[in-house]
Amino acid sequence: MGKPVNSAGDDFAITFGEGESGFFSSNRGDRRGYDHIYSFVLPDLRISIGGHVTDRDEEPIGGAVVRIVGDDGTNRKAVARNDGSFSLPLQRGVRYVMLATAPGYLNAKQEFISDDAEEDAEYAVDFMLASLTRPNVIDNIFYDFDKATLRPESRQALDSLAQVLHDNPNVTIELAAHTDRKGSEEYNVALSQRRAQSVIDYLIASGIDKERLKPVGYGESQPKRVTRRLHRLYPQFAEGDVLDEEYIGRLDEANQEIADQINRRTEFQVLSIDYKMY
Repeated sequence: MGKPVNSAGDDFAITFGEGESGFFSSNRGDRRGYDHIYSFVLPDLRISIGGHVTDRDEEPIGGAVVRIVGDDGTNRKAVARNDGSFSLPLQRGVRYVMLATAPGYLNAKQEFISDDAEEDAEYAVDFMLASLTRPNVIDNIFYDFDKATLRPESRQALDSLAQVLHDNPNVTIELAAHTDRKGSEEYNVALSQRRAQSVIDYLIASGIDKERLKPVGYGESQPKRVTRRLHRLYPQFAEGDVLDEEYIGRLDEANQEIADQINRRTEFQVLSIDYKMY
């Protein structure tokens, strides 16, 4: 038994009471060497994990269920509050798998191991769920200029999408690429089709069945509608505005570039949720 119960003094005659409590004798701190009776209580460690469940527009998903399973036999769940927040108790030194689910969204899974240190700890993990009914923009997908070659910095986002598909094996998706308004319509459709195919090829190489993936290049034909999240990031654009060519033409040069950048996007939409289910 370590400090502070065990000291450099003469500690002896320990007895235990209820729980992690008890008494012992010690001459610690007494210059005359006299013994005294000390009590002790080992407080329960407080170890928990908390976070938020949101959609890909960073809107909270109240009522989402977060389940946690540990290799020690732990099996708990929490229901997210209206602001998407949740909290669950943990044990030390346990490997956990967490799953977040909500009606109308794909499942999301995360894994981690809690520390085995003898101290309080609070872990944080957030879940971002993809919609079953709306297009889901995939942030941080980058291509070489005017080409369909995926840039190395896209790997993390691509691996994240592959993991979503691994975690939801009965889902098929349309993978869509979009361009800005520059260039001819025919050229933009062809470029976006090649870009969508590049992402599909990466997903297939990551172990996703090609039958679950449909690449579509929309060119400039589907300008982005400003979401609440985009309005927070770019308050100069009102929520609900459509960033089409006429709208962008009324903007100054700096905001035109921002709007074009928003329109240059890669996204996916769920087509079915019963692939090879029957």
